Parts: sequence; structure tokens; C-alpha cells
Amino acid sequence: MNRNFDLLLTAIAPAIWGSTYLVTTELLPAGYPLTVAMLRALPAGLLLLVIVRRLPQGIWWLKSLVLGALNFSIFWWLLFISAYRLPGGVAATVGAVQPLIVIVLARLLLGSPIRSLSIVAAIAGIGGVALLILTPNATLDSIGIVAGIAGAFSMAGGTVLSRRWRPDVSPLTFTAWQLTAGGLLLLPAALWLEAPLPHLTGANILGFTYLGLIGAALTYILWFRGLSRLEPSVVSPLGFLSPTMAVLLGWVVLGQQLSPMQIFGIVIVLGSVWLSQRAQRGLAAQTLVQSVSKATPS
Repeated sequence: MNRNFDLLLTAIAPAIWGSTYLVTTELLPAGYPLTVAMLRALPAGLLLLVIVRRLPQGIWWLKSLVLGALNFSIFWWLLFISAYRLPGGVAATVGAVQPLIVIVLARLLLGSPIRSLSIVAAIAGIGGVALLILTPNATLDSIGIVAGIAGAFSMAGGTVLSRRWRPDVSPLTFTAWQLTAGGLLLLPAALWLEAPLPHLTGANILGFTYLGLIGAALTYILWFRGLSRLEPSVVSPLGFLSPTMAVLLGWVVLGQQLSPMQIFGIVIVLGSVWLSQRAQRGLAAQTLVQSVSKATPS
């Protein structure tokens, strides 16, 4: 029961991330990707720091910078490059390789076994995302492809290291450290590479507030909480829920058409998430049996 509750709570994060595209396009000024990313991370991180009133100690200053860069600064920067140079469907499909990368990195850094069922589930998820949002007229760009894959590596590395590096603090504090670090690393790039924001409207302020408090602070507290309790290979496939929610919100809120192929893609995505959890449950049960067998005197 506790595991199911942890999964459901963690799944809220990518489901909310699926609203990012809608909020960005409908409520925020266009053409400020680095500034938007910085304003999404830094104010939320500073607010959480004020709440927890606890700063990193010793080596955790460096680790927080590394995790903030992998999970936010580098990932969001490469994500925007990929999004600008590739059609949205191609960019999302390329980024969907992240669960496969997590499986490999978890093996290398955590010693987690690789199960064939997990590989099948990850590949099925990529196929489901492709059916969900990839159009027949999509064009490719080598820089965009490389940026998308590199961004997936960055987030995958941050996911695995967030599991390996677990400080003795609450998920709220851990999130505050990473969001602040990621926002500070984005700040000079935003100031140097982009023009100042225009006069903000009420809709702009609402969009920034939502992305900061809900789309960053709340969701990453839930995400890092999940990583502290579940294996990265369990948490990462939940990311497939993000493009699924984006398409559903486009259908419900913006009145976009939902084709039979997209509906089929949603079914495949949900099936891949279920299959990935089944694979990990099998592994957990096998490990438990082996532990009991070793503990039982012969």
C-alpha cells in the first residue's frame, strides 16, 4: 500500500509538468526561454529556503550545484534548444529516451540490475509518445537531436544521482537547495543572452507564479520524495505521463483534435508505465525471496 501511495504521489509531478506547454504558450511572453527557466527555478528555490531555513553544509554545496545543473540548468537549457530547433513532437520523442538512459546509469552508479521487461516498457513508452505527438511532416535537425539526447542524459543523471546522493534532510529542503542552485546558474545566462522582459501583464504574472510554485516547487518536492523512496528505474517511466497530459490538456482546454492514433498512443504510454512497475515489482519480490532464503538456516 505504501509503495502504491508513493507511486501515485510521485506521478502527480510529471502530470503537472504536462501543463507547462499550455501555460507557457497561453500566459507567458514569447522568446525568453532562459529567463522563463530562471524565473521558474530561482524564486521558488529562494522561497523554499526561507521556509526551511537550512543551507547545505560541507560537500553538499558542491553536490547541490551539480544536481541543480543536471536537473534544471543544463536540462532546461538543452530542452529549449531542442524545442526551438525541432518540432514539438520530435523534441518530445527524442527526450523520451530518458528512462532507457536511467536504466543504464542506475546499473553503473547504483548497481541496479537491468531487467528485459523494463527495457521493453521503456521502448514501448517511446513508441507511445511518438504516436501521441509525432506528425508525418516532422523535420529533423542534427543540433536539435543532439541537444534533446544530451538533455535526456542530463535529467537522467540528475535522477540517478538524486537517489545516490541522499542528504539527511527533508525532500522540501533537498528541493530548495537544487532549485536555488539551478536558478543561480541560469541567472547570468539569462541576463547576458536575452533582452529584459517586457511589461508584465496579469496573465504573465499568473503564469510565472504557477510555473514557480506549482510547476517547480511542489512538483519537484514530490519528485525528489519519490526518488528517496523508490528506485530511479521505477520513477523515471512516470515521465511519460507528461506528454500524455499535455495532449489531453490541449484537447480539453484548447479544443485541439484528438485522433485515433493519439488515443492509441495514450493507451501504449499508460501500458508502458504499468509494465515498468510490474518489472520492478517482480525484481523486488525476487530480491525478497533471495534474502529470506539466505537468512533461513539450512
